[in-house]
Amino acid sequence: MIRYVILDDEPIAHRIIEGFAQKLNQLKKVGNAYDAFEAITMLQENNIDLLFLDINMPELSGFEFLKTLSNAPKIIVTSAHKEFALEGYEFNITDYLLKPFSFERFLKAVNKVILFNNNEIQIEGSERNQYIFIKSGKKQFQISLDDILFIEASGNYSKVYLIDEMILTLRKISTFEKELPARFLRVHNSFIVSKNKVKALEGNKILLNDHNIPIGQTYKSTISRLFTSGGNQL
Repeated sequence: MIRYVILDDEPIAHRIIEGFAQKLNQLKKVGNAYDAFEAITMLQENNIDLLFLDINMPELSGFEFLKTLSNAPKIIVTSAHKEFALEGYEFNITDYLLKPFSFERFLKAVNKVILFNNNEIQIEGSERNQYIFIKSGKKQFQISLDDILFIEASGNYSKVYLIDEMILTLRKISTFEKELPARFLRVHNSFIVSKNKVKALEGNKILLNDHNIPIGQTYKSTISRLFTSGGNQL
């Protein structure tokens, strides 16, 4: 679910965006802001994924507003002025919609945000009970990090092995490696394991429940330091 806010000083612009957004199940409106100061409050008090941003607004322009943000959400600019488009991309915006825009053009912009979200790992919950959402086919699975045994690369996909099932997701293992917490360890070009689930080391393998996970040569010294004591090497 992508949580969005509309920042525009024209009420009709809000109605148009809301109407388009209601056609997409992935979008959930958090609020409407008619000036930058209202938007700042919303961003501070809520977890916002996407901001529909007008440029010409009283007191503080859209781009001036962006300069005040240290951790901006994804931005789709909605403006009647095409001359600001080049400047907009200097702010790393996702897309620039020139008013009036069609639903098809709106959908194209939103799909860029959805694609980005699908390639990012969203970790929720407290430190002791963290979980992530993993998309597989048309389903979104809520997975407790405590249930993950290991992750195996499969081209652009990854196989996430849980205690009692396996989920295939269109997400590279490199994305998991960057985003998962330190209790998950890359042990091979094709494998990440949960350190908490490791039962034993045997030669160049990690024993994990009924699975034998190979240890890559590149990772061998790191694994040895983490899992052995008394100077014993793998």
